[in-house]
Amino acid sequence: MIDYLTYTPQLAAYYRAVTVREPAILERLRIETAALPNSQMQISPEQGQFFRLLVELLHIRTAIEIGVFTGYSSLNLALVLPSEGRIIACDINKEWSDIARRYWSEAKVEKKIDFRLGPALNTLEELTKENSGNFDFVFVDGDKEGYDSYYEVSLKLLRPGGLIALDNVLRGGQILDTENRSPEIETLRRLNAKIRSDERVTPAGLPYGDGLTLVLKR
Repeated sequence: MIDYLTYTPQLAAYYRAVTVREPAILERLRIETAALPNSQMQISPEQGQFFRLLVELLHIRTAIEIGVFTGYSSLNLALVLPSEGRIIACDINKEWSDIARRYWSEAKVEKKIDFRLGPALNTLEELTKENSGNFDFVFVDGDKEGYDSYYEVSLKLLRPGGLIALDNVLRGGQILDTENRSPEIETLRRLNAKIRSDERVTPAGLPYGDGLTLVLKR
């Protein structure tokens, strides 16, 4: 029998303290966002650090973000992207994205971020007409009922060897509640099973936040 680690809040705080190097501007954005009613939508500092590592490790130059919220994840990416790097950031909420744009401007990375206000799937479908196979990374953190559609169009947009990161795939443990048949949970269940057997990709799961699935396009 394997003894799995009990990840207590105290242990999480310790591990964050010794592994995360969070620039001051990111910390300020995280704290401001924590005061909002939907603050749980923000990724954790550990995820942000991980994304910055991915940019350097995979030499990411072109990225797509589906679901910007207040911009913490896109700011993490933009801070380490090279000067010619670009992120296409998609969201439907102007109030939240205005916070994001304020911080992007303060960090002087606004030229790296092409913000598209409107339904993400419309933006992504338009991109496939000119940019299929050109992107290095896609972060999916939008509406959960759209995850399968985002997954499929992301595979079209990614180059071979490109990476998709899908957040909130465990949905606070609701994924295991057999009585929960809500559309978003059912979508996630189907997609999780689909990724497991999808020969187009190589998947891996990480226990960050609410579950983070990485998918490498073959």
